[in-house]
Amino acid sequence: MGAITSAELNFLVFRYLQESGFVHAAFTLGYEAGLHKGGIDGNVVPPGALITVVQKGLQYIELEANTDENDEEAEKDFALLEPLEIITKDVEELQRIVKKTKRERLQIDLDKDKGKEKECIIEEHEHRLAGERERERHGKEKDKEREKDRTERYKVEEKEKEREKQHTERIDKFKHEEDSLASGGPTPMDVSTTPHEILSADVTVLEGHSSEVFACAWSPAGSLLASGSGDSTARIWTIPDGPCGSIQPSPASVHVLKKFKGRTNEKSKDVTTLDWNGEGTLLATGSYDGQARIWSRDGELKQTLFKHKGPIFSLKWNRKGDCLLSGSVDKTAIVWDTKTWECKQQYEFHSAPTLDVDW
Repeated sequence: MGAITSAELNFLVFRYLQESGFVHAAFTLGYEAGLHKGGIDGNVVPPGALITVVQKGLQYIELEANTDENDEEAEKDFALLEPLEIITKDVEELQRIVKKTKRERLQIDLDKDKGKEKECIIEEHEHRLAGERERERHGKEKDKEREKDRTERYKVEEKEKEREKQHTERIDKFKHEEDSLASGGPTPMDVSTTPHEILSADVTVLEGHSSEVFACAWSPAGSLLASGSGDSTARIWTIPDGPCGSIQPSPASVHVLKKFKGRTNEKSKDVTTLDWNGEGTLLATGSYDGQARIWSRDGELKQTLFKHKGPIFSLKWNRKGDCLLSGSVDKTAIVWDTKTWECKQQYEFHSAPTLDVDW
């Protein structure tokens, strides 16, 4: 490549001054440099030729500064230089600047890599923590499920234990009843849930009352049955041994316990309740007239008890037989001493009729 001459350079500067508007400076330079004598055809010089030449030179110097003997791929690691540096410094200084710039750039890249690595580490740590929290949450949920299962199993076991306990109690009760039967204890009554027709030949009809029968009671001793009726009488029936049948009892088989003389259809004469003492020797009857009467098993009136002011609906002997309890519509209950037949205690706590009593 040929070198540029001073005349050519002066012409480039001359054209630059003209293009930039420095007319007087351009005239002075052209006159003093004798450009009209140089023979340069200005028509072939493109506009801005001086700027183009300078830029090309700067790019060449920059490329030279980035090129090293051991640098085979300079274009991949090209460091740009400032124009002032290219103009004011030689190539060796420019190469040192390029190397320094490359080292700084490399350090920046390393710092970025470290930052990315740190971010990766932090992200990995957060991911690990998130995984641990998730596992912990799953663990807690599993613990709750296990606890719920244990609670359910405990409830089921408790129900099973309760059923076993009830089953054992039923078995023990059944064994106790069997032992009681084996030792001569009372025989439980057979209860049938299926309809069963009772033939008239198997029924004993006790006739004698002239009104409805309100109460009946078996004597604990002997085959005696007491009945109380609205005809103002109570009767003690002697039931013969053997199978039942339709019979008309003779006068010797029944004791009529009359409470009133004369008319027998008055409502106040109804026999409403009766009860045997534990030995079966005395029968207590209560009626609508508010009086309780004590009878022997032979139908003899032993005592009449006056205290209630209303109909007597319930009478009960105690287990020892030394007390009799009565309940009345007058809202009271009375304890009678069966030795003296006096009132031991009268209870007046009810706010309504006393319909039933028991020890």
